Amino acid sequence: MTKRIAFQGEPGAYSHEACRAARPGMEALPCRTFEEVIAAVRDGRAELAMLPIENSTYGRVADIHRLLPESGLHIIDETFVRVRIALMANPGVTLDQINTVNAHLVLLPQSANFLKQHGIRGEAYADSAGAAADLAASGATDLGVLASELAAEIYGLNVLARDIEDFGHNTTRFLVMSRDPNHDRRGETCMMTTFVFQVRNIPAALYKAMGGFATNGVNMTKLESYMVNGSFTATQFYADIEGHPDDPNVKLALEELDYFTTHTKILGVYPAETRHH
Repeated sequence: MTKRIAFQGEPGAYSHEACRAARPGMEALPCRTFEEVIAAVRDGRAELAMLPIENSTYGRVADIHRLLPESGLHIIDETFVRVRIALMANPGVTLDQINTVNAHLVLLPQSANFLKQHGIRGEAYADSAGAAADLAASGATDLGVLASELAAEIYGLNVLARDIEDFGHNTTRFLVMSRDPNHDRRGETCMMTTFVFQVRNIPAALYKAMGGFATNGVNMTKLESYMVNGSFTATQFYADIEGHPDDPNVKLALEELDYFTTHTKILGVYPAETRHH
């Protein structure tokens, strides 16, 4: 039976591209929301979930930090996808016929120079892959869409221009999640450990909780705070560190963290992907 990996969005979305890159042998299962992606893995319709966590231009993906700890799923891999923007149109349509493009709101400012140069107006759309599907169905000859090349391939559209983004560094980091954790691996590069914690209500609690990582030489690559249940008093922190919980220095740092926190939960231990794409 073909194994499935669930993602949020329409076929051809950048999350779909991430699924193809990280798990080419699996069937990608489109879902409407992040909650549905998580549910698909929990109830067995999919083996894995592909969830975007942050983007190099826009920062963290809304709601995802809140959903991960409650999801009951475990991070087993990370993958990075360069957001390459292609302009596509119906077959036979040329660039000079296009006066408007539809795209997700975040793609429009990223291709501003190209659009301005060609006198094309951008219109925001709920999602780019959906815009590609609608364009193919409409048969329009004066309309284009900005999306991934994968979307053009899926909906039978023609790519008129590739890599039209103003800056070539826009990358999204995705996490691959599974029902079962996998703490056995030791990556070729280094291992990453992701966890969430809440600090005890004592003076300088966060400073003290972090102290153990500094003194034990553990590199923290990410620390984000967010409110729990909309309360200003309860703050949860989300952290990525380099290393494995069984490494002696990480073990000591996590033991020290326990002393200053009311709650700590490891979300995953996984090999760091080399950051070059």
